[in-house]
Amino acid sequence: MLNYNEEVEVVFQGTNLIDASIEHPMHLHGCSFYAIGSGYGVFDNETDPKGYNFVDPPKLNTVTLPKNGWFAIGFKASNPGVWLWHCLYARHLSWGMNSVFIVKNGGTKETSIREPLPYLPPCKDSFTSRLQQYENSAAYRLNKID
Repeated sequence: MLNYNEEVEVVFQGTNLIDASIEHPMHLHGCSFYAIGSGYGVFDNETDPKGYNFVDPPKLNTVTLPKNGWFAIGFKASNPGVWLWHCLYARHLSWGMNSVFIVKNGGTKETSIREPLPYLPPCKDSFTSRLQQYENSAAYRLNKID
């Protein structure tokens, strides 16, 4: 959960438990980030940040996490919403290689998620109520075998 305009730094660590790992293309929806650092081995919180590029880091929405390495990103959470961060390999997404960043609304209408449009139907019908409506329809009665 991130506050609006909060400055964020995240370090992703690639692991290789059975010597079969690969690089992972990681993608963030809803935000761009700066690629401020990367390296091989285990990230060292004391020494590795000293090599971060804060002068001219590339601005991206997808980056490759190296096999047996790490990648550091930085961004300002200025787009309210729920934004998916995931590996682009579909199998890895299904294995749980994903997360979300929830960016809270800012203090004004312009920095907050828009209210739903008044003519949109509410999302209050449950699957059960839709099923009951279907069972009571003429099409269901025609196909029903007594």
